[in-house]
Amino acid sequence: MPMLIDGHNDLAWAMRQQYACDLDLVDLTCRVPGLHTDLQRLAAGEVGGQFWSVYVSPELYSGPAAVMATLEQIDFIHRLVARYPERLVLATTADEVVASGSRIASLLGMEGGHCIDESLPVLRVMRTLGVRYMTLTHNKNVPWADAATDEPVLRGLSEFGVDVVREMNRLGMMVDLSHVSPDVMRHALRVSAAPVIFSHSSARALCDHPRNVPDDVLETLADNDGVCMVTFLPAFVSPEVRQWNKDLADTAQQRGVVKGDPDYRRLVHDLSTASPCPTATLDQVVDHIEHVREVAGIDHVGIGGDYMGAEDMPSGLEDVSGYPRLFAALVDRGWSCSDRTKLAGENAIRVLRASEDVATATL
Repeated sequence: MPMLIDGHNDLAWAMRQQYACDLDLVDLTCRVPGLHTDLQRLAAGEVGGQFWSVYVSPELYSGPAAVMATLEQIDFIHRLVARYPERLVLATTADEVVASGSRIASLLGMEGGHCIDESLPVLRVMRTLGVRYMTLTHNKNVPWADAATDEPVLRGLSEFGVDVVREMNRLGMMVDLSHVSPDVMRHALRVSAAPVIFSHSSARALCDHPRNVPDDVLETLADNDGVCMVTFLPAFVSPEVRQWNKDLADTAQQRGVVKGDPDYRRLVHDLSTASPCPTATLDQVVDHIEHVREVAGIDHVGIGGDYMGAEDMPSGLEDVSGYPRLFAALVDRGWSCSDRTKLAGENAIRVLRASEDVATATL
């Protein structure tokens, strides 16, 4: 299998939630129950580079608290790499990814514009600490950009949002358009001087989830020379899972039940007993990959699994050891070695390097 670079993994947040980011409480060299990701399964999955998400929940953190929590997540990834230097190596440039050898090149991706608290100086500090992309929003709007899963306010980027994109270009930080509204996708694509990414999104034409990418945006992405890193999250790849989750959300809203409450967990249990949630499949993920290739072109598709972003993942891709099965399925569908190499990581490295070139040109 060619060198695989995955665009998004939420191990840091899972470690924060389950182990308070204490690396003494869990041995990540072994299979860890309750996690999709550990070093043993990353090796089995032949992962060569990983963008580790330094996500913090906008429902739990805002303002200066979100900045501090993000810094704590960055600190965790730095400590993780230092704990396992024979397995992992911190990478902040495309050349460092290529030179990582047998170790997994570990990159940082910041998930959500709330993490900078409307401060360009904070954005610059995050870049200094090694962050190579920022997702402009998470599930909630920020004052300067609309999220895909919130009520639209701006219908695009505010003036400050445009400043954020341009400053990211100047810094060599990739603009990540996963989670943003289609209007923000289109606006950012017009503004950005560097190729953009979708670190973990799939095709809306195949699964009508607001987090997925419409075809017109995929076409524009090709003109921008960016990359859509297809995610594995079941609700984003399976229309049946999407509908089940939508029905759950509608029922919860009707009953006034909020996610995270004990009543919500009971509701999920009751609905699952009455009508179990469908299972997404590896073949559905391949369908999304092929659709992005068809619409945007082979130079504009990548992989962004989003492990730890949901409890259950598609059959055949239950954890990070499943990537070789995905590429075997692509072989069965007639994908050439060259196309598989571009999908696996070549496209991601090209965009990473292009962002560095744009930053150098603006110095």
